[in-house]
Amino acid sequence: MESSGLKTAEDVLNEFASKGISISHWAKERNLPPSVVYGVLNGTRKARIGKSHKAAVLLGLKHGEIVD
Repeated sequence: MESSGLKTAEDVLNEFASKGISISHWAKERNLPPSVVYGVLNGTRKARIGKSHKAAVLLGLKHGEIVD
C-alpha cells in the first residue's frame, strides 16, 4: 500500500479474496452497478465523476468527497 493511505486495485482484490466477498456483492451493497466497480478496478473507467468516482473513493483508490 502507498504511503498516502490509498490502495491499489491489487490491494482491493486481495482484500476481497481474503474476506471471501465478490466484487458484485460489494457493489450491490453500496448501490453501485457491478460493471462500474469492475471498470474502476481494471482501469477501463477513469473514476473522475459520477458512480465511478464514488466507487473509487469507497474502494480507497482515491481521495475525494462523495456528493449525492
